[in-house]
Order: sequence, then structure tokens, then C-alpha cells
Amino acid sequence: MLAPMQGLTNRAMRALFIEWVRPDVVFTEFMRVSNVSRNHLRRSDLADAACTSADIPLVAQLVGNNGKALVAAARSAEATGVRHLNLNMGCPYGRMTSGATGGAMLQHPDLLAEIIPALRQAISGTFSIKLRVGYDDPEQIFSLLPLFTEAEVDFLVLHPRTVMQQYAGAADHTITRRVVRESPLPVIANGDIRTAIDGLRILEDTGAAGLMLGRGAIADPLLFERLRNRSLEQPSHDESVAMLQRYLGEVLARYSELFCGERQVLDKLKNVLAYIDAPTLSEPLHRMKRAVSITALVNQIDSLG
Repeated sequence: MLAPMQGLTNRAMRALFIEWVRPDVVFTEFMRVSNVSRNHLRRSDLADAACTSADIPLVAQLVGNNGKALVAAARSAEATGVRHLNLNMGCPYGRMTSGATGGAMLQHPDLLAEIIPALRQAISGTFSIKLRVGYDDPEQIFSLLPLFTEAEVDFLVLHPRTVMQQYAGAADHTITRRVVRESPLPVIANGDIRTAIDGLRILEDTGAAGLMLGRGAIADPLLFERLRNRSLEQPSHDESVAMLQRYLGEVLARYSELFCGERQVLDKLKNVLAYIDAPTLSEPLHRMKRAVSITALVNQIDSLG
């Protein structure tokens, strides 16, 4: 699965991944659910969630904290054709709507006991949850598993860090293995999957039903192919150059159609560059991140290697 990443997995990026490396499932960026607006979801988010591929499921991710608003938003999304919905209980960064949302919802288990069953009852398609193992306690996940099971959630996407850790330290996939063993629900492993070796080891060690690739995929879209082919060798310098030239060229072309103005396109592309850390290309990548115009960036992409 291609992870939901705010500011990155927009419809242009998803379309590129679908055409190039064909993830089995893709996610939208999170859609903020308003507790006060009558429509609860922005029209632009609903339109984005309707941009589906014929054969690759698109999961629309909701972020919010009000049960009635979340239920209404889920129904609105399904009315536009959305068939797969996910609740964000993992994002570690602050308040994205009023009140505790994302990973902060883990501070309110009583609220979750109301929201999760209500959403499951309201959603006619699949309903999944993406979450951290706990807010500040990595054992919290085990107290929540009965709730998810009884509510008949379709699957879990588990990032085995706490919310308070953000992205510090290492993702502890020994917890993923324990969750797989203790829950009847399919568990998708997420976190610190940067190479095929990482992904295949996590699958074998945890027994997870699948993998979700986030930062690793944005840095190297061909990670999907290496995992499928069980190719453990890291790409050579020439292969990295060829991949980056195609990748950045495609992103630039698609972003030029999606976004408005050179500054916005350049800033959005630099968001992608921030995740790319090819060791043999550190100097040209540094220059790209400092480019002040699209022309300068294109010249740097063309001169890679």
C-alpha cells in the first residue's frame, strides 16, 4: 500500500505511482472533518477522493474527533462513490482540526469506544484504521484490539511507534508481531521500510498481511518493484540516476498541471526532494533543494550523474 502522506500523496502523485509501479492500494491525504460545517468535508477533498483507478482501490482517510461529524462525513464520501474509508489515529503532529485528532485520539479511549462502532455501522464499504501503538505507552494497542475486533473493522495499519515518539528512534516491529498474533484482524505493517530487505524481513518476522510504504516509497518509488521481485540488491549509482531523472521529471510535469504558479510547483516538488537521500547523489540533491526556479531545477535534473 502507498501510505497517506499530507502534502505528498495528492492525486498527481498517486496517478504517477499507479502508472509506474502499481501499488496494490493507494490512500488519499487525510480529509479534515469539520465539526461545525454542514457539509463536514471540503468539496475539493471529495473530488480528490473520487479520482479512482479502474483496478487499484483508493482509500479515503478521514481525520476528526466528533462521532456525529465523522459519520456524516463518511456518508457524504460514500455518496460521491468512495468505497473504502480509513480513520487516521496515527498522525503525531498537533491539532489538525479543533480538539484531539489523529494520534491524539488515543488519549481518549472512551471516545473511541463510541466512534469506532458508529463508523463501522455507517460505512457500507471497507473501514480500516491507521494508528500508532499508543499515545505515550507502546502497550496501549493491546487494550484497543477487542474494540476493533468487536466493531468488525476490516483491517489495521500499524506504525509501531508512540505518538509522542513522532519519528524518533526505530519502529518496534516486535509489537507488530505481537498484534498480528493477538488479533484476528489483518494487520498491515508500516514504519521504517526503506529497502526491500527491510520490508521482506518485517513480513517474515511479523506475519503481517502486507506492507504500507510511506517515506521509503516517496524516496524511491521502485521499492514496490524490488519488494515484489524479492530483489535485495540496492540500486547502483546509474540506476539511481535514471530513476530520479524519470521520477522528478514526471512529478514536475504533473505538478505543473495540478498546482498554480512556478513558486507553488517548486515548493511542492521540494517537499518530495526532502525525502530523497541517495548517498551517491547528496551534492546534486542539495543543489536541487536550493533551486530558485523551475528552469534551474530542470537543468540540475538533466545534469544528474
